[in-house]
Amino acid sequence: MKKQDIKDLMKFFDTTSASRLKIKDGEFEIEMEKISEQSTTTSTQPATTPVVQEKQAPEKSAPCEPTETIKSPMVGTYYQAPAPGAEPFVKIGQKVKKGQVIGIIEAMKIMNEIEAEFDCKIVSILVDDGQPVEFDMPLFGVEKI
Repeated sequence: MKKQDIKDLMKFFDTTSASRLKIKDGEFEIEMEKISEQSTTTSTQPATTPVVQEKQAPEKSAPCEPTETIKSPMVGTYYQAPAPGAEPFVKIGQKVKKGQVIGIIEAMKIMNEIEAEFDCKIVSILVDDGQPVEFDMPLFGVEKI
């Protein structure tokens, strides 16, 4: 990928509502993430800054990083709990069984339960409550049990 292609991709990514983007093509890999900054002043929108990492060769992941992810099966809005103010379906460090509900994605005013695809331990939650998600977007970092 050329430098100009990367710049164009960054501009496009900044205009979307997606918070993470990862592209792999052979040994080329690029990952972008918008990081919201919290400030003590009042603002109507959080500031976002794209973060770009470029890797030419695969690297070994750190032992604390998840080895697997559970991805969104659809486009919609992710919710971590069955109702506002309710306990979330899962928390970091929690072990879940295959078929256990781990979140909800609202699509076209229909609440779709997202179930664990396999027995696993939740290592990280990669999306915020109420965040728009894309098809195949990683929602949870997990370790298979």
